[in-house]
Amino acid sequence: MDNTKHRLVVVVGSVREGRFGPVVGSWVAEQARQHGGFDVDVVDLADFDIPTALPDAHPKLAADSYPRPAGMAALTAALEGADAFILVTPEYNHSYPASLKAAIDWHFTQWAAKPVAFVSYGGAAGGRHAVLHLENVLTELHAVTIRDGLAFPMYYANWQDGRPLDAEAPGYAKTLLEQLAWWAGALRSARENAPYPA
Repeated sequence: MDNTKHRLVVVVGSVREGRFGPVVGSWVAEQARQHGGFDVDVVDLADFDIPTALPDAHPKLAADSYPRPAGMAALTAALEGADAFILVTPEYNHSYPASLKAAIDWHFTQWAAKPVAFVSYGGAAGGRHAVLHLENVLTELHAVTIRDGLAFPMYYANWQDGRPLDAEAPGYAKTLLEQLAWWAGALRSARENAPYPA
């Protein structure tokens, strides 16, 4: 791994049958690799066993002794090692999927003092309601949310061959990635200088 690059984890948040998330996640990861400032890892939540029933202990207080299922070990390691995140989410009933909420709730320190950007897709709103809810949740976990995200309204009519038809989408992605890279560098330096007091 190139230590001059930021470790970016792109999380595909939907596990629903017939989901479009992997298509969006793949395109976002491609944009991030072309940007050049990131080592990119795509984490698909469908690949992990993420129960919705949580232990009695709080993940912040329990730290390394938190009893996560063995099937979640690779997910936890990916989140722990990340300098930055992009959450790829659809919008279900004006919010984001339970799979993504469960993945977030099983962790705490892995998000703290790290930047999180959002790429959403959906109907007319393009997943923006899901992002509004995620911003609240990630702020509670001491993450830094990135202002400029990407939203894809009516994705089923506006993508072709794994790519958005909007010619301006790569430019919007570049803006998101530039902001994400700046925050990733600033926060990584800060974390290396002193532990974040979460």
